[in-house]
Amino acid sequence: MSRWRPPSEASTALITQDGRERLRAELQELWQVRRPEVVKALSAAAAEGDRSENAEYIYRKKQLGEIDRRVRYLSKRLEVLKVPEQDKTPRDRIFFSAWFELEHEDGDIRRYRIVGPDEIDARRNWISIDSPLARAALNKAVEMDFEVELPTGMSSFVVISIQYEE
Repeated sequence: MSRWRPPSEASTALITQDGRERLRAELQELWQVRRPEVVKALSAAAAEGDRSENAEYIYRKKQLGEIDRRVRYLSKRLEVLKVPEQDKTPRDRIFFSAWFELEHEDGDIRRYRIVGPDEIDARRNWISIDSPLARAALNKAVEMDFEVELPTGMSSFVVISIQYEE
């Protein structure tokens, strides 16, 4: 069985200002707090002698690799992410960073927010701008209906409300 995977599609390089600040805070936390702690623990484990059977050394080495991988990713990703100007966005239509309520054809009402791919949060109903539902909802106004192909099949929705401030 091969480990090769085709490259993933490039995601949209948009993020909200809050999302950018969260990613910067995570990068700072990893680089200034977590990494030095792990390096210190790794050097202490290395000083114990035989590294081939030292579980603490192996664990800390793996942990350091994961931190370094995430630091590299965040450093590169923060360089390309853009925060769109909200002043020029019409407030009566659904665009990036909008909170909006949709009524499903079965009467179920849900509230969503369109965010960048780095901010997705299913518990809060924050959906990626790259998702089929967000793509279909873009530029819709209140009381407009639309259809979208979801993993569960074709679904119809009606826009109930749109907000840009929570």
